[in-house]
Amino acid sequence: MAIFVYAENINGIYKKAAFESVSYAKAIADQAGETVTAITINPTDSSDLLYKYGASQVIIIKDEGLKNFSAKAYAQAVNEVSTGNIIVFPHTTDASSIAPMLAIMNGFSLITNVIETPESLSPFQVKRRAFSGKGYMHAKADAQGVIVTISQNAYGIKENAVSGSEEIKELSVSNEDTKVISHEQSSGKLDLKEAEIVVSAGRGLKGPENWGMIEDLANLLGAATACSKPVSDIGWRTHAEHVGQTGKAISPNLYIAVGISGAIQHLAGVNSSKTIVVINSDPEAPFFKSADYGVVGDAFKIIPELTQKIKALKG
Repeated sequence: MAIFVYAENINGIYKKAAFESVSYAKAIADQAGETVTAITINPTDSSDLLYKYGASQVIIIKDEGLKNFSAKAYAQAVNEVSTGNIIVFPHTTDASSIAPMLAIMNGFSLITNVIETPESLSPFQVKRRAFSGKGYMHAKADAQGVIVTISQNAYGIKENAVSGSEEIKELSVSNEDTKVISHEQSSGKLDLKEAEIVVSAGRGLKGPENWGMIEDLANLLGAATACSKPVSDIGWRTHAEHVGQTGKAISPNLYIAVGISGAIQHLAGVNSSKTIVVINSDPEAPFFKSADYGVVGDAFKIIPELTQKIKALKG
């Protein structure tokens, strides 16, 4: 039984999702009495960062043709070097596009949004999120191999340092199906899907000029900022901050929703949050039914006061 993991990097830099997926793969390897082999494409970061979380071997794919992402080309590249019958991916946008293609290439089972280590390895059975995060199921893989994607922030990062080695594979994978016209990437902001704390707001803020207090609270908490779909649709905030069924699905440890009514489409993207705090002036807002903690009141008074209280506690 060979345990492989896809260590995703962004412009060569490993993010939290890579370390979490390696940590998860190491837990499976320990369960199976095996070691972990990580696969990564064109990294600039050191492999030492992957050894730290349990990867005993790192296979580095070097291919200039893979400078721009293509799910098909990346799947082909991973397929050329992987010999694993258990392959772990983070449940990021890019990795979730690669995983099903790789599963088809190998005739493997695919289990997405996994939240715990396997209940058994033969057959492979594991708990996953289902129904847009509203429920759970225990999925069993019947194929000769299985590919799993790990829901972000579900397992966490766990240091488990090992001695490691790396191998470089020079490939030339065709990437003719993708033509990149331009590439824009935000900088200086916490990745919304990796954030452990998210402060989000909706139309209850009445206008984009009032977002300063949301950003102040988020900065104080070391949190990412998010918004509801109507807010991004009318241009108050960028679509990159939109969370919900048609936006980003997130699973932070703490989700603070300010002035968001809690339509089912929004809940579908945040239901996996470990703790949900809702602040709304409408006591009948649907979001309160899904909240762990609810505050009925004027956000324009509550948020500044909450920010001041946290500042005082931090000294």
